[in-house]
Amino acid sequence: MGLTAARPDRTSLLWPGVLVGIGIAGTLDEVVLHQLLAWHHFYDRSTTTVGLVSDGLFHILSTAVLVIGIIQLVERRRTSPDPPRLALAGILLGAGGFNLYDGTIQHKLLRLHQVRAGVPNNLPYDLAFIALAATLALAGALILRHTRQPTPDDRSP
Repeated sequence: MGLTAARPDRTSLLWPGVLVGIGIAGTLDEVVLHQLLAWHHFYDRSTTTVGLVSDGLFHILSTAVLVIGIIQLVERRRTSPDPPRLALAGILLGAGGFNLYDGTIQHKLLRLHQVRAGVPNNLPYDLAFIALAATLALAGALILRHTRQPTPDDRSP
């Protein structure tokens, strides 16, 4: 393998797709779970004011990641030989991976917040949240695997 094999492909649609997925998951989490349903704040271990400020900072960050990912996807789509399904794989991997991180590290390990704060039993919410995240990540991995498999035309005789 030459040196080019070690360098990341700067035209790939995968990594901008991952950024878009992280941005979508973060923004949907913020809008739906934090604002519309008011189930929790990004940081629930302090006052409501601190929780709201943490939500605002999280929202700014997730929106920035989403915008950066979209810009990179648009720019790379013009020059990339990658099929669009590679971007879809990245989006699903990013969204699923972000929510797996959120559900395991932030919810359980760090205890920054729970899926639904204030209920006596969080287990059904945790299971549903993590199952949805795992399903998204698995779907992305399957699309990525299928996209990267060589076709009969790609194989040497």
